[in-house]
Amino acid sequence: MRKLLALLLVFGMMSFATNLVTAQDTTGTQPTPTDTTAPATTTEAPPTEEAPAAPVEAASGIQMFKEKFIQGGWEFMLPILFCMILGLGLAIERVITLNLASVNTEKLLTKIDNNLKNGDLKGAMEVCRSTQGPTASVLYEGLRNAPHGPDAVEKAIVSYGSVQMGLLEKGLIWISLVIALAPMLGFFGTVIGMVEAFDRIEQVGDISPTIVAGGIKVALLTTVFGLVVAMIMQVFYNYIVSKIDGITNKMEEASVTVVDMLFANNIFKR
Repeated sequence: MRKLLALLLVFGMMSFATNLVTAQDTTGTQPTPTDTTAPATTTEAPPTEEAPAAPVEAASGIQMFKEKFIQGGWEFMLPILFCMILGLGLAIERVITLNLASVNTEKLLTKIDNNLKNGDLKGAMEVCRSTQGPTASVLYEGLRNAPHGPDAVEKAIVSYGSVQMGLLEKGLIWISLVIALAPMLGFFGTVIGMVEAFDRIEQVGDISPTIVAGGIKVALLTTVFGLVVAMIMQVFYNYIVSKIDGITNKMEEASVTVVDMLFANNIFKR
């Protein structure tokens, strides 16, 4: 289910990206009809110019985002947009997975303790088996090795805990790659844009403020978008890491508690 949601997000962002690319062609055709209507409305300009002022000011942020995206150039903006789509898909999949992996360890330990007090080791194992999450899986492995002694329980918990840690951290390397790659792509686009701006200055033979300012503005837009993507993904990354730390801490505490329960209920001596 979580992978399906991530795929839906990716497809939605891809359709949004195609709209941005196609919008570049539509913006080129918009100025022509405005010129033809201008002479017809010049005589009635005073009563009609006040009405369209409100919708012009109510321009949405998405439209402004599209305009800036087109101004930055699709050849550099599309890789940054692809990084954002990939990073958001991975991040949301991890967030859903970690939220599903979070378990109320107090209730789980209470159920295990009640079964162990009655001498029902299999019942305690069944409680862990019916509970989702890495904590329950690690405790199940520890209880399964309880007849072999405390050393076997600790080894099973440590070895299987490392396996669960690897599953929790799955995909983090790609999210960190997006965080590092998006600003680099933005800086690369900026450098290329600056080179093109200086090429125009060399061709014209004069340092015109309009040529320099326009080229630098377009070049810096790629850096802005790259930094925005990196900041968004950094927030997701820190949340995921903190979530993993919380799950591992509860896992370690629950493992120690279960070993103490096994000693307290004399399970190792049976």
